[in-house]
Amino acid sequence: MEKMAKENDLDIVVTKQESHSAKEAGQRPVFNEIVDEIKQGKFDGILTWAPDRISRNAGDLGRIVDLMDQGLLKEIRTYGGQKFSNNPNEKFLLMILGSQAKLENDNKVINVKRGLRARCEMGLWPGVAPTGYLNSRNKDEKCKVSIDPHRAPIMKKLFEKVGYEGWSGRKVYAWLKDDLKFTGRNGKTLTLSNLYMALRNPFYYGSFEYPRGGGQWYQGKHVPIITKELFDKVQENLNSYSMSTYGKEFAFTRLMTCGHCGSGITACEKWKHQKNGNIHRYVYYICSKYHDKSCEAKYLREEDLVEQLVVLMDKIDLDEIGIKEKLKAEIERHKKFQSGLLGEKPRVIKATDIDIRNYTKHILREGSIFEKREILLCLRSRVVMRDKQIKME
Repeated sequence: MEKMAKENDLDIVVTKQESHSAKEAGQRPVFNEIVDEIKQGKFDGILTWAPDRISRNAGDLGRIVDLMDQGLLKEIRTYGGQKFSNNPNEKFLLMILGSQAKLENDNKVINVKRGLRARCEMGLWPGVAPTGYLNSRNKDEKCKVSIDPHRAPIMKKLFEKVGYEGWSGRKVYAWLKDDLKFTGRNGKTLTLSNLYMALRNPFYYGSFEYPRGGGQWYQGKHVPIITKELFDKVQENLNSYSMSTYGKEFAFTRLMTCGHCGSGITACEKWKHQKNGNIHRYVYYICSKYHDKSCEAKYLREEDLVEQLVVLMDKIDLDEIGIKEKLKAEIERHKKFQSGLLGEKPRVIKATDIDIRNYTKHILREGSIFEKREILLCLRSRVVMRDKQIKME
């Protein structure tokens, strides 16, 4: 292209290159720069390899033609010798060539999707094989997958531990990472999210959906690693674990850190059934062990945690402005309750009449989960739990 510019005595103001796809309008940063610089008068012509390098979509092509109509873009030249200027016939030809490129691109997409669908109907997986399987190295059989002799047995054990032994996803993740040093084909450790995706992937018992979420299922020709019964058992255990753990909301989670390993503090609830029929609920806080799976942190009951926070309220540094705003809102809510529901004349109470620290103690003991969380969010100090003791840092 530079040789062609010299032969035609063209003054090259700037050379720009871009690898971003031209099939979507307005998504190419360099193309947008070219349009802006033509409007600024930095140059008035474009030298390009072919018309479809400028645009393969109607939006960008329309911007180029508009620049010609305004007289800002005088000429476009291609390596093949074509010239396009502000001439009706030449602009029409440019638009036809750009539209033809778009048509070819759209047909390519349709043909690729049709080819992928045909392979799926043959029971062939049209993508990178999941962990435990290998794609064929033969180009003519690239959609065929085979068992990975090194990883498939481990993936089977993974399903068995969750399905038969009731292991959680995090426990299996620690087992793979710390005990087995398990890695994928890229040599990297599986992430927790990838592990859950594998546990929910029906490909391992022989079926697959493509595209995912499209509702079209196929029976694969690959050898299953597990049975359909084991897969269903895994899904049942994963769903029950998710409902009993992640569906709960606790007052002080995500607001404290472990003093041993720096992980976040999570919570769980236990129910005790007495012989007289009474049922008691207990909430315990413990290190999530995100940074250290062998952290020696101990459980702390919520009642003990609240009492420790109440004692610390006289010592810790509060964001008093934030607390006062919440206190004012509470007073206004109480006034509306007195006048609206009880029909009483509300007492004149000011936020300055109430001791802020006593107010926080009351919320910690009697407030709702969300009120308790708001109180801790106003703390300037970091809350740390270590050896069943709460400290501020």
